[in-house]
Amino acid sequence: MTPTGRSPQSPPLDTAARQRVVRVVPDVRGLARAFDYLVPPALDADVRVGTVVRIVLHGRRVRGWVVADDVEPPPGVTLRPLAKVTGWGPTPEEVALTEWAAWRWAGPRSSLLAAATPERAVPSVPVTTRPRSPSPPTAATTTTGLAVADVVRAAAAHPVSTVRVPPAVDPLAVVEPLCHTGPVVVVAPTHEVAAGLGVRLRRGGVPVAVLPRGWPDARAGGVSVVGARLAAWAPCPEAAAIVVLDEHDEAHQEERTPTWHARDVAVERARRAGVPCVLVSPMPSLEAGQMGPVHVLARRVERSGWPIVDVVDQRSEDPTKGLLGERLVAAVRDGRRVVCVVNRTGRARLVACVGCGRVGECERCGAAVVQPGEGVLECRRCGTTRPVVCLHCHRTRFKLLRRGVSRLREELEVLAGEPVVEITASTDAAQASSRVVVGTEAALHRVERADVVAFLDFDQELLAPRYRAATEALTLLVRAGRVVGGRGSPGAGRVLVQTRLPQHEAISAAVLGDPTRLDDVERERRAMLGFPPAKVLAEISGPSAETYTERLAEAALDGVELLGPADGRWLLRAPTHTVLCDALAAVPRPPGRLRVAVDPLRV
Repeated sequence: MTPTGRSPQSPPLDTAARQRVVRVVPDVRGLARAFDYLVPPALDADVRVGTVVRIVLHGRRVRGWVVADDVEPPPGVTLRPLAKVTGWGPTPEEVALTEWAAWRWAGPRSSLLAAATPERAVPSVPVTTRPRSPSPPTAATTTTGLAVADVVRAAAAHPVSTVRVPPAVDPLAVVEPLCHTGPVVVVAPTHEVAAGLGVRLRRGGVPVAVLPRGWPDARAGGVSVVGARLAAWAPCPEAAAIVVLDEHDEAHQEERTPTWHARDVAVERARRAGVPCVLVSPMPSLEAGQMGPVHVLARRVERSGWPIVDVVDQRSEDPTKGLLGERLVAAVRDGRRVVCVVNRTGRARLVACVGCGRVGECERCGAAVVQPGEGVLECRRCGTTRPVVCLHCHRTRFKLLRRGVSRLREELEVLAGEPVVEITASTDAAQASSRVVVGTEAALHRVERADVVAFLDFDQELLAPRYRAATEALTLLVRAGRVVGGRGSPGAGRVLVQTRLPQHEAISAAVLGDPTRLDDVERERRAMLGFPPAKVLAEISGPSAETYTERLAEAALDGVELLGPADGRWLLRAPTHTVLCDALAAVPRPPGRLRVAVDPLRV
């Protein structure tokens, strides 16, 4: 790689040959090249592989990362010097890992280097001190805790393995036994889980750095590192193990390109470091099951950690009566803490005229309209709004066929005789203290404890037009189980599922506390349809997608199948990630905006 900048003020080439030269990846979107720069003598001691620097590129100063040291400069080119050292960045091992990840997820390396870099500049790291001896494990004092600790230790004997624990198991019982063997990287699904786990580990005497604030301590070494998705890239010198909690959770995958997954980064990182990677989940993904052995608790222990699930069969009920069934009404009136979940915001997601019975449509594009608030209809396809008026008979009254969260809140307030809080992704978390709560699945993350969690329209999750719909539905039941507690816990609550598919394998898996009920069906179904993990996928979209897919088709790469277009998107399917990613790397990308999402979730 050669730098683009040539300056008359830059030192001549014979001087450059006597100076130290480093290779830098600039933090410039759309630029997939590295450039060589001189290291000024004043910065020599502060520059190493992974250092964050400032460089002059095309007349402006930009951030960059040193990815190689003491490189041989290209002949006949005048090099510019580094402008500034910003601070510490990823370790050399993580820098090397970003090169693999850029190939694996067909994205710019600079985005991955940014993921491995602290949010704020770190000019220096603290001096490593010898950590104090941790106290004996505190989570392994119960029968369940001891059983979990034994299974985790057995799992750590393998390079990659999965530990299947029920929803009610304390994550501390999984992490603490490994932390007492040496520094451990723990990747949690959310910042809240990571922060709570870090506090409790410290109380047990385990030195911990919680990301993102604890990045300097993590870089210094001698401590375990706990964080959310970005913890997969966090520094942890001499790590003894890497743990991924709730590896099935979608939160571990980056939605922006490159769409890297923390689980896969952790597995590759552990392989390179020669340490075990332990994946933990109540419902291990099919992908995790292919990476190594799955360790399970005794059947009695595992079942006691799953919630009590009451299934309400709605097949014989009148669909016009609404979503507030008799058992839910009884729970609300009994004074119990109730969380109602329906993934539809607004007043209604589907309406029909009371006069002619026609479904409300958009006068511009013909799509079904929704009712986000009182007195207005809105088209979610083209954004057109209009008053509540039927296009056919001009009546001004509509019946709600699919009630949204706002309308259900009004009905629940009448039923409960007290204020009911509505929780969606955009509402304030402080509102979650109300006795009765209704909202989208965001409510399951805002409410810590409840007596009843009721899914008012679970068929919406089971029948969603995505290949992972059944898995995502079971994920919601797992989250609800943590809110109400396991059946073996004192004061355990109940999960209420209203459905017209009571025998669905996702529901059966939760009722019986046995996720293999779903795994066996899903594995066969995905293999038949050519979905992951039987096949691997990449979704291609954007203004330049058509040109790029034409190039892929012309290349006629072995084992690669091109599907589409559908809604401006193409799918690339291959038998393995090696075949898929080699194909994406072999075909040059056209200019213009192009999105390539490897392992897309929303297919």
